Amino acid sequence: MTGLRFGMIGLLCLAFLFLPVARGSLLLRLIDIPFEHATKYHVWLGHLTMMLFTLHGLFYVIAWAIKGTLIKELLEWKNIGVANLPGVISLLAGLFMWVTSLHPVRKDYFELFFYTHQLYVVFVVFLALHVGEFLFSIVAGGIFIFMLDRFLRFCQSRRTVDVLSAKCLPCGTVELVLSKPQNLRYNALSFIFLQVRELSWLQWHPFSVSSSPLDGKYHLSILIKVLGEWTARLRESILSMSETEPQKDLPLLTKTMITASVEGPYGHESPYHLMYENLILVAGGIGISPFLAILSDILHRVRDGKPCLPRRILVVWAVKKSDELPLLSTIDMESICPFFSDKVNLEINIYVTRESMPSLEEGKVHVALNSSCPVSGCSMSALVGTGNNVWSGLYLIISTVGFVILMVLFRIFYINPYQVSTWWYQGLLFIACMVASVIIFGGLVIGLWHLWDKKVSARDDEHEKNDRIKVESAQSNETAVHKDLTQKNLESSAIIQYGSRPDFKEIFGFISRKWGHVDVGVFICGPPTLQSSVAKEIRSHNVRRQSHHAIFHFNSHSFDL
Repeated sequence: MTGLRFGMIGLLCLAFLFLPVARGSLLLRLIDIPFEHATKYHVWLGHLTMMLFTLHGLFYVIAWAIKGTLIKELLEWKNIGVANLPGVISLLAGLFMWVTSLHPVRKDYFELFFYTHQLYVVFVVFLALHVGEFLFSIVAGGIFIFMLDRFLRFCQSRRTVDVLSAKCLPCGTVELVLSKPQNLRYNALSFIFLQVRELSWLQWHPFSVSSSPLDGKYHLSILIKVLGEWTARLRESILSMSETEPQKDLPLLTKTMITASVEGPYGHESPYHLMYENLILVAGGIGISPFLAILSDILHRVRDGKPCLPRRILVVWAVKKSDELPLLSTIDMESICPFFSDKVNLEINIYVTRESMPSLEEGKVHVALNSSCPVSGCSMSALVGTGNNVWSGLYLIISTVGFVILMVLFRIFYINPYQVSTWWYQGLLFIACMVASVIIFGGLVIGLWHLWDKKVSARDDEHEKNDRIKVESAQSNETAVHKDLTQKNLESSAIIQYGSRPDFKEIFGFISRKWGHVDVGVFICGPPTLQSSVAKEIRSHNVRRQSHHAIFHFNSHSFDL
């Protein structure tokens, strides 16, 4: 009985396990919890669920071993009642996923974690065979929402996306500009999942968007730091493209291509960085990427006279070496909003932690390698994005209604007439109805959604061509000299400290006294150590603050998948 109770509690936890990882589901949109924040709940529920299921199986194994019927019970596949062998298979698949998802394994062997996590299909199917239709219906709701999301992402990711521009920055970072339709909406804190088929057909990697939605209606940008094998191969591909650029007119030359597919954008439904009049943006390394989008978004809004609360902004950026400083030059603030310093009080404090003094090459002109990519007129699919819940709602409702219809039809015309009473077979039919409803009824909605998207995109084709020309001309008009932040420019726009780390106690104390009794939104994007130190200092300050001091509100944009 103890093992049975553990199993039932595990099923209750499993009912919620798949909800946080349904990246583009309507549920996460309605409660405005972005995927990167919801993932931690999936991790916690996963640990709890697998612990309960492991205890469930362990208690039964001990009981069978005492009776001397262990092998017989493990291999038993009952027609009426719980089938043991499917349960064993499901538990083994779950244990493989659980062990490889532990932080040390996931950190050092991400591909192993990624590939073994695809065993969730085996886990779910054999769970349905193990417990039958009635008990499986307890967890079916969350799994069904995940299946809807997975099918929607599959349809979106089948489309290849034009890479309008590929640039290798001198600090080992790659900037990609991707084509998107006008009706695909996102926020400055959104992120996408990117696949490059020349590198891998299975790997998808998340990247924060480094451009504002106001930078252009038909493109978005991402910054990718070379940290592992996949990103290193991506940089090599772009470099090889730039090397063959002078020979592109040769008829026998096969030009290197980047075939990109995109899932997303994902993120908050509303641009919550606009909720605060005062902002502190704390970044570590490539964590500056989403904050470049925020700065661009604010400057565009100030220039165009759109609603925009932030008027006082402090950027605290910690980097290991000074060769990362040119990342700031990917946004030209003066060209976005001339004389922006008269309208927005912007301070940038940069900490170079592993250099005690400016590099001898500080004044050296950096060269960024640009590569033009062949375009085919394909932009990102608008099936996933922020702000459009009508089609998502229709997709969920019609698929759910279709599932109910299929179950009723199966009950009337097959199960009852033929007296199908086998538990595991009823569980299999239940799974089959879920899959069929997603593909048939959900596919119908996606087809109509795609036609609507195609009609809107066709209407905007001429504008897209003009925008693409602007992007390409902006890249070609750049001289061989990259618009880098030289020492002179840095001194006029930022304060750089070498050989030190940001002292957040001092920073928050000074800002609190300087800005007075105001609400300050603190956004952090960086490694977990930086995130925890900022959160700790904010808690400490808010507890000890006086009535005339500022109140800091912590917002994390970091996520670990």
